[in-house]
Amino acid sequence: MKRPPYTTDKALKQFIKSALEEDIQDGDHSTLSTIPADLEQQAKLLVKQDCILAGVELAEIIFKTFDKNMKVEVFIKDGEAAKVGDIAFIVSGKARSILQTERLVLNCMQRMSGIATLTHDWDSRLLGTKTKLLDTRKTTPNFRICEKWAVAIGGGTNHRYGLYDMIMLKDNHIDYNGSITKAVKMAKDYVKTNKLKLKIEVETRNLDEVKEALKAKADRIMLDNMDVPTMKKAVEIINGQCESEASGGITRDMLKDVASTGVTFISAGALTHSAENMDLSLKAVK
Repeated sequence: MKRPPYTTDKALKQFIKSALEEDIQDGDHSTLSTIPADLEQQAKLLVKQDCILAGVELAEIIFKTFDKNMKVEVFIKDGEAAKVGDIAFIVSGKARSILQTERLVLNCMQRMSGIATLTHDWDSRLLGTKTKLLDTRKTTPNFRICEKWAVAIGGGTNHRYGLYDMIMLKDNHIDYNGSITKAVKMAKDYVKTNKLKLKIEVETRNLDEVKEALKAKADRIMLDNMDVPTMKKAVEIINGQCESEASGGITRDMLKDVASTGVTFISAGALTHSAENMDLSLKAVK
């Protein structure tokens, strides 16, 4: 699949460099003391838990960023189902390079595969509806690039990546500012003055706020922590005049009922903060 726009080579190299520095510091002394510098070996990525695999492309980038001579033969691609006992890929190269990149590759792939698996499961419950499943900014600091990429691999849709690529006026913005009407007007003036191309989303807590946000001409209205009957009324009020997003306390069992209200999007922090890591290991090929 095509990499999301935020997974630029620059961003990935910065992430990989920082992660390797954190782990290796002044040297992997276990490897340096026991493994000859010229020893060539292979290792296989062994799947030990059924999952939707994610992080394969990232693993290739990690290996080759560390050692350009490493080679990866891929058998299972990102987004494909993997079963216990499957071999996702075989990496070949210097044994020292394999050992020094092993943990970073596994940390990324185990976490990403867990998120992709959960996202795939949730997204499958929206089949037959027009509602799209979104992630949130509830991600692990300095690991967002991997977690949001995993959501995309699992079939979900990325919400804004950070604070810079969309204006979202949440409850605290509104409470600090004074009103939805005033906040949206100021946001629109800000976008125009600074010549930005940003959508404006407004979080609403009740139907009166939905009406106010609609009148203020927000691009998207978030229906925060509303029950399904209230969401349905909100969607009827919006009547396609802008996008709508259900958020707050969404569970897997609620997805079909929430989608039945006609909301454009459902966002769920659980996709990234509550996913179980998948069991994968990198084993020497003997």
